[in-house]
Amino acid sequence: MSDTPTKLIVYVAFVRDEEGELQPAFEAREAQSESAAKQQARLLWGSGKYAGAIAWWRSADLQNGEFGEPVVLFQEGDLPDLE
Repeated sequence: MSDTPTKLIVYVAFVRDEEGELQPAFEAREAQSESAAKQQARLLWGSGKYAGAIAWWRSADLQNGEFGEPVVLFQEGDLPDLE
């Protein structure tokens, strides 16, 4: 087991609920590369089914449960504030 941080690359799309609040359309999905995450988020946004889509990466030390600041790769449309 190595101590080097892992790079967590994910994407997610958002929809509006009955109250108009943004909700994730699905759990954030992990991608194998930054370009794959960007491509998936771009395809989701381009489908017209979602209010917004975003792809990002962050360093992740899974052993200690520590995560770095998110670095946005792609974002389009309406998005909630990232934590």
